[in-house]
Amino acid sequence: MIRIDAVWMATEPLDMRAGPETALARVVQVFGAAHPHHAYLFANARANRMKVLVHDGVGVWLAARRLNTGKFAWGDARLSPRLPMNAAQLSALALGLPWQRMGDAGVITVI
Repeated sequence: MIRIDAVWMATEPLDMRAGPETALARVVQVFGAAHPHHAYLFANARANRMKVLVHDGVGVWLAARRLNTGKFAWGDARLSPRLPMNAAQLSALALGLPWQRMGDAGVITVI
């Protein structure tokens, strides 16, 4: 099992032909460094494909996910080039659900 302590979304698209070295270079460009036990998420311009790069403390893992229909609810690059996420948001995103409603962003405080 790969331990993931923090999840980060890059809001700018990544060419899905990118391999581990190219994805790692983008992580360093966008986030400054690849930290151990952090996951970094990237999508293509159409947001129907996603790649996840995880630094496990020894090396890097690169995984891909493709939706057959629909697209991932991706962050807005105009607001920020990178967004922090929690485990519940990552799970929702991977299923193609609106991850922004998970966690504190979805709390109802006044009716």
